[in-house]
Amino acid sequence: MKTLITNTLILPMTGEGHTIRGDIGIDGNQIVFVGKGDPAFGADRIIDGSRHLTMPSLVNAHTHLAMVLMRNFKDGLPTLQAWLDEIFPIEDTLTAEDIYIACRLGIAELIQSGVTTFCDMYFHPSATIQAVSESGIRANLGLTLFGDGESSRKRIAERQAELLAARCHPSGRITLSVAPHAIYTCTTETYQIAHRWAADHDALLHTHLSETKEEVDRCRASYGLTPLSYLRSIGVTDSVKCLFAHGVHLTDGEVDLLGDLDCAIVHNPSSNLKLNCGIAPVASYRRRGLTVALGTDGASSNNNLNMVEELHLASLLGRLGSSLSAYEAVSMATIDGARALGLQDRIGTLESGKEADLIMVGLDKAHLTPLNDPISAIAYSAQSSDVDTVICQGKILMENRRLTGYDIDELIATTNARWAAILQR
Repeated sequence: MKTLITNTLILPMTGEGHTIRGDIGIDGNQIVFVGKGDPAFGADRIIDGSRHLTMPSLVNAHTHLAMVLMRNFKDGLPTLQAWLDEIFPIEDTLTAEDIYIACRLGIAELIQSGVTTFCDMYFHPSATIQAVSESGIRANLGLTLFGDGESSRKRIAERQAELLAARCHPSGRITLSVAPHAIYTCTTETYQIAHRWAADHDALLHTHLSETKEEVDRCRASYGLTPLSYLRSIGVTDSVKCLFAHGVHLTDGEVDLLGDLDCAIVHNPSSNLKLNCGIAPVASYRRRGLTVALGTDGASSNNNLNMVEELHLASLLGRLGSSLSAYEAVSMATIDGARALGLQDRIGTLESGKEADLIMVGLDKAHLTPLNDPISAIAYSAQSSDVDTVICQGKILMENRRLTGYDIDELIATTNARWAAILQR
C-alpha cells in the first residue's frame, strides 16, 4: 500500500526552525520521501495535506495505561503516598480482563491526542499485549516488579514468556522493559534481579525515581544515599539503558552522574503538580546534556492521557525561571521520547527510511490563526482536537477525527460497566 500526503506543511523535527512545504510518500510501513514528491511514486491513496501541519506522532514515555479505570477517583488526597494507600488495594483486585478493557479505552484516548508509542508499567502484561496487538499502536511494555526477591522471581516466572514472545511479533511494534516500581516498594534484591533481566534480554530498566521529597528523605534514612546514588551503589545502572520517571528532586551530583549513564528522564508535569510532588527543572537537565522525554503518567493521577495537553503544560513550566524553547518541548514529545525508548532510528522524525509514524494537525482553527510560528503553535496553542489524522507504521489509526479500529461508544460503555463491577468486589 502506497500513501501520498500532498502539499502539507511538514515539521520533520530534524532541526530547530526547519519546516518544509511539500509531499510525504509512504510505502508500506516506511517513509520513502519527504518534501519533493516523486512523479513515479504511484500512490494507492492520496491525502490532501494542504490545510494541515504534518509532524512525527507523539511518544508517551511513561504511563500506567490501565489506570484509566481510576480516573477522577480519590482526587482530594494531599500527597502521593496518601493516594497510593487508596489505590493499591483496588489494584490488588484487578484481573487480566479488567486490564484488557481499560487498555482498549486508554489506547483510543492516546490515539486521539496524536500518540502512536507509549511506555507502560502495570500488571497483567498479557492483557496489555493483546490490546496493543489489536490496536496498531506501538508500545514498550514493562515486566513490573514489586516487593522482595521471592515475589519478583515469581512474577518473572509467570510473565516473562508472554512478554518475550510479544517482542517477536512480526510488526516489531512491541519492545520490552523491566519495571521495578520504586525504591519504596522494591527491595535491593528486586532491583538487582531487574538489572540482570534487563541485561540478559536487552531490555530497558524503567523505574520511578525521586518523584517526591519524602521518597528522597526515606532513601537517605534507609541507605544513607539519595535514590540515584543508591541504585548506582547496588549496580542497577551498570551496562543497561535506564528510564527514570519523574526526577523531580535530583541533586546536582545526581544530574552529573546521569550524564555518565545511558538513560533518560521522563517529565510528567500534570501528575507531579496534581500530587504535590514539585516541578522537575527539565530545562536545566537538558542544558546539562540529559535526554528528557515526556509522559502523562497514569490517568488516575493526571487525569487524562492527553499528550498535547502535557506538551503545552511542559512548555509553560519550562519557561518558569528558565528558557525551555518551544522546539525543545516538542522534541521531548517526539524525537527525545524515541531516544528514551531506544527507537530513534525508527521513529521520532520524518525522514526517508524511517517508519511512518506521523500525525496531521488541522490548521483551519481560530486558535491557530495566524500561523506565525508552527513550532510555537504546537507548543502553546494546539489542542488534542486539532489532531486530525494519526498514522502508525503506515496504517491509518484515525482519520478526520474518526478512529478506524474502535467504536468509542462501545469502549465507554464497556469500561463503565467494568468499573462498576470492580467497585462491588
